[in-house]
Amino acid sequence: MTSAAAASPNPAAAKTIPANAENRYEVTAADLPLSCPMPGMSLWNSHPKVYLPVEATGSAKCPYCGAVYTLKS
Repeated sequence: MTSAAAASPNPAAAKTIPANAENRYEVTAADLPLSCPMPGMSLWNSHPKVYLPVEATGSAKCPYCGAVYTLKS
């Protein structure tokens, strides 16, 4: 790898959302089935993927990190 390639930022990494960085997330029907961490979140520092039944009550809490997801209509 050249030094120029090593110095250039990874464009895919810039588009990821930090996992477990917030306590509350609003999600839509497009995000279903809902999992924590969600697709697009950085997974290197996260917990195992768990599916959350947010559609049943309109909100769900991740048992690993405590993040609360609210289904936005």
